[in-house]
Amino acid sequence: MTVCLLLLCAVALTAAVPAPRALTRAAWPERDPVVALWVWQCLVATVLLCCLAALVLGTAAVFHTVRDRVFAPAPPAVTAAYDLSAAPVWAAVLTLLLACGAAWTTAMLGRELAEVRRRRGRARAHLRERAPELPAGLPAARGPMLVLEDEYPDAWWMPGHPPQLVVTTGALHRLTGHQLDAVLAHERGHARAHHDWLLHLSTALATGFPRVPLFAHFCDQTHRLVELAADDTASRRHGHLTTALALIELNQHRGVLSCASSHRLLGERVDRLLEPRPRLDRRRRALTTAVAALVPLLPLLITFAPGLTALS
Repeated sequence: MTVCLLLLCAVALTAAVPAPRALTRAAWPERDPVVALWVWQCLVATVLLCCLAALVLGTAAVFHTVRDRVFAPAPPAVTAAYDLSAAPVWAAVLTLLLACGAAWTTAMLGRELAEVRRRRGRARAHLRERAPELPAGLPAARGPMLVLEDEYPDAWWMPGHPPQLVVTTGALHRLTGHQLDAVLAHERGHARAHHDWLLHLSTALATGFPRVPLFAHFCDQTHRLVELAADDTASRRHGHLTTALALIELNQHRGVLSCASSHRLLGERVDRLLEPRPRLDRRRRALTTAVAALVPLLPLLITFAPGLTALS
């Protein structure tokens, strides 16, 4: 068991510190943000699986009741292969830290979900005030798109049940028909890929563990990559130039081309659309996706290796 814990710690530290730093320095994620998002998710899954596997093994070594339940269906040779009775003292300390981390992670996820529900409730109440229900006898406007009276051009996707695409009259007046279609395709790209849940997960992990490089970079890169992925969805259907012009028209009053840090991403997105780089070729996309999918299997392989060796 000691070897398993050490290997799990080594894999978790590798995926949590050097791997995200190398990924943030790489240039290819900008060319294929969907694959990059998948790689980030696989790294996060690897770390979480390492922590979960180490927690289960450590708890089984410290508490006999847990050990009996975890290894109840296993033959005696499998239980002996893990050598749980000879667990070092540091394994108990590690188990306590992992248990606290698991509880804190659960609390952060629950806090984020509760905050999301509150924000959505306030947003929908605000929308009901700006777009009140029609009088009795008239059909209610509950379609997939809601138009608000506002001089500022804006458009956003409102998740929930049912989800709605909100567009202001300022956007309808400023955008051409093709540009409006590009904006709608961009927002529908967010909705189809469920980017909102990915953003909530990354925010919860970064809030709970701000000093862990993986979670901090995961949050920053997720907010960036989901926008790039939605831009690609719109540009593939309506063209890069049309999507770039729509982005400029929607955000011109916010300073889309300014150098402020909060607006820098908008400028990068416009530059990326005006000077598009080729996507990764099919072979490299498939290879990167497959390798990333195999990485979360390492904690499972390390955890089950002693038992499988004993059975063979």
